Amino acid sequence: MVEKRVLVKFSGEALAGENGFGIDTQILHFISEEIKSLVDNGISVAVVIGGGNIIRGVTAAADGVIKRTSGDYMGMLATAINGIALQEAFEHNGLDARLVSAIDMQEIGEPFIVRRAKRHLDKGRVVVFAGGTGNPYFTTDTAATLRASEICAEVIIKATKVDGVYDRDPNKFSDAVKLSSITYDEALKDDIKVMDDTSIALAKDNALPIIVCNMFEKGNLLKIVQGDRSLCSIVEDKS
Repeated sequence: MVEKRVLVKFSGEALAGENGFGIDTQILHFISEEIKSLVDNGISVAVVIGGGNIIRGVTAAADGVIKRTSGDYMGMLATAINGIALQEAFEHNGLDARLVSAIDMQEIGEPFIVRRAKRHLDKGRVVVFAGGTGNPYFTTDTAATLRASEICAEVIIKATKVDGVYDRDPNKFSDAVKLSSITYDEALKDDIKVMDDTSIALAKDNALPIIVCNMFEKGNLLKIVQGDRSLCSIVEDKS
């Protein structure tokens, strides 16, 4: 089955490359190429981007000097910076893109209006959602699930550094086992981290599958959207 509308969630850290911070323009170019391959095949694409390559709200507020709410707003601003970078990379690669922010920043992006966002997607534009949900205490994972539900995406693709969900960290344990398919309830268990619990619960409520894959393998996104499930793990209710 070929999906017709997908939302891809990238972490901010993914943009940093080997530097661990900031934005690596070669990573931006790679991501734009992968997204372009989807658009060129008639797939409607939205993107949610994190901000961890610049600042994370939880980390900023860790010692109490900065309030958690302020830290989270700082993180939302970081996603806006990354969103601008993604929009530029998409346009540089010939894609028509729109930056849509949950926080009002009219000089750099449109405010989030669901009908307008869906209209952009209907016209073949890539929509980049920044600013998380616009509220503190909610992660960009939750923003991804929320926006995917609102735009009627068929799946969420969480693009990570590993090729799926494992029973434990494959970077630490050589005997870690890949789980090709798990239920939402299994994903909510403490020992399996896919996305945060709020985002998984929201995906379950909306019967929205979550696909976890390796973003750094060229061509992965298109193959997965076209139905190749050997390259990923999927979280959904098993019928």
